[in-house]
Amino acid sequence: MGKPHVVVLGGGPAGVGAAYKLRQSDRATVTLVERNEGFGGNAGSFDACGQHLDYGSHRLHSACHANILADIQRLLAGDLADRPRNGRIRLRGKWVKFPLQAKDLFLSLDKRFAVGAATDMARGALPGKKDPGDTFASVLEANLGPTICEHFYFPYARKMWGREPEVLSDIQAYKRVSSGTFAKLVKKVLKPPGAGRFYYPKEGYGQISGAFARAAKDAGAELLTSTEVSALKRPTEGGGRWTVEVKNADGPRSIEADQVWSTIPVTLATKMMSPAAPHTITDAIDQIDYRAMVLVYAQFDVQQFHATDAHYFPEENVKMTRLSEPKNYYGHTAPNGSTVLCAEIPCDLGDALWTMSDEDLGKLLVEDMARADLHVPHPPKQVFTKRLPQAYPIYLKGYDRPLTALDQFVSDLDGFLTFGRQGLFAHDNLHHALFMAYCAVECVSDRGFDRHKWAGFREVFKGHVVED
Repeated sequence: MGKPHVVVLGGGPAGVGAAYKLRQSDRATVTLVERNEGFGGNAGSFDACGQHLDYGSHRLHSACHANILADIQRLLAGDLADRPRNGRIRLRGKWVKFPLQAKDLFLSLDKRFAVGAATDMARGALPGKKDPGDTFASVLEANLGPTICEHFYFPYARKMWGREPEVLSDIQAYKRVSSGTFAKLVKKVLKPPGAGRFYYPKEGYGQISGAFARAAKDAGAELLTSTEVSALKRPTEGGGRWTVEVKNADGPRSIEADQVWSTIPVTLATKMMSPAAPHTITDAIDQIDYRAMVLVYAQFDVQQFHATDAHYFPEENVKMTRLSEPKNYYGHTAPNGSTVLCAEIPCDLGDALWTMSDEDLGKLLVEDMARADLHVPHPPKQVFTKRLPQAYPIYLKGYDRPLTALDQFVSDLDGFLTFGRQGLFAHDNLHHALFMAYCAVECVSDRGFDRHKWAGFREVFKGHVVED
């Protein structure tokens, strides 16, 4: 029996990581299909205004698995810098350093907040722990108390997901808030000197995915870019292979596959299948929702706007949740006399923010900055935008029921695998996505794909918590 032919859908970190490992280990022949011209997806980069820009703020965290980090360092050949974190949060009208430092809890925040948080902490240490309930709001309030929740996490949640904290699932708290108890918060705050660092590539975050893609190609993978998937034809009940219908500038093409590994949104992949999924599954898809995001880029004729790499805005008087300065991430000085700021504004597809013109979004950015006491020396030289239709999964209360039904359906399909941030509807980091890819390849052997082993890895993935 020859090696299987695996068609990988999506050229984000999970897709290119899988393509690379499949070829590097010589476990399969590979065709990767990516609809964009480049690789990385939401974790990609592009060039504008004389510098490398990302789709929002991204970092490679030290939590990255050691063997994956070693591969990244080798593939980037010296282009991966070890950098200190230098962020800050706008909280109750004041700036607080982020990651948090112990002194900031006492010196930077106003006394009412500090006393309230301390009182909540003391109450939380008393016997008779409060039932955390089953919502984002109830879990965080039970563990952190009302002060931090009402002034930080709840306003931030309303902006990030566009929903009230009470209608979000408890899973949103466990997956998204890495310091969701006072014990974890104190541990995070009291990190020793030298903590709070990250890795960042010389040519932007997308250089990581690009390096994996090049390595996969050098190892024999076929990479199809600017190529749309139009249909996924399932094998007949009597056996056979998958057929992936694609189209690009060269016209339509049918690709036969022993296995289809999908890293695109699981909802989208399922909708493209033929024969179509049962109505119960398509109904489930309609109950699974994503939060969109508009990225507003503004170029200023200054060498550096601020020494901070990222400013966070939990407060609801501004629309953006984060403002980053890409030059600061690697420590670039070029281009001379120019820098770009990137504002992240969560929204819903088709709403007023999503459809707003670039000119009006530029005005909104300047107004937001003024409200946050960020002085703009002069109007931006230019403003342009990027739009991400599926930036974050929204974990509404009860979302797990339709998602479980959908997951069970695709898991039962012979020769089909879904993984990665979009494939598993998971709010994960790049290092999580690469870990999933590496785990998937570990399940491939001469005997086929080990579903039992993959189920064990899926349990590990459930423990992933997002690093900010």
